[in-house]
Amino acid sequence: VQLQNQDPFAPVDNADFIAQMAQFSTVTGITQMGETMKNVNNQLSELRIASATQLMGHSVLVPGKLARPNQEGIISGVVDLPKTASNLNIIFESMEGEVLHEENLGPQVAGLVGFQWKDLPKDMIESKKQIMIKAFTGNQGDADQLSTKVFAKVEGTSKTDNGYMLEVEDYGSVDPSQVVRFKN
Repeated sequence: VQLQNQDPFAPVDNADFIAQMAQFSTVTGITQMGETMKNVNNQLSELRIASATQLMGHSVLVPGKLARPNQEGIISGVVDLPKTASNLNIIFESMEGEVLHEENLGPQVAGLVGFQWKDLPKDMIESKKQIMIKAFTGNQGDADQLSTKVFAKVEGTSKTDNGYMLEVEDYGSVDPSQVVRFKN
């Protein structure tokens, strides 16, 4: 069109003409790339829901202090230890505040430290009541509870504007990016 309407007495400079053609080509390429990215995003979205669905019925490690016995009658999780502890203690309490069990894990280095309560009474296993997890160090001057993560059962998935969420027992909607580990 530009060639047909060009003033023969003041033609467009060749360099300008080639630059305009390059711009048109670039715009077309960007538009095509945008469409391709939309298609890739749609395909990834389908894979995300499939992946999230695969976690249903399994347990995931999420930040929290509430736990229930799993199918084997075990409560497990990890403590996020910010510094070396002279004596790491895990306390399992009823929701009424009654101490049900204590685990003394002894000296531990900083990082994620696993814990388990394996010998729960049969009535606690059958009732599947919530149990509160508290973790403390034996370090002098440390009185604050430590951050814990517990295994909780994935009950479903849901789609939100920000992607897919896992519906986790006792924790509601949890962003999959918060999940540290998963197990059967």
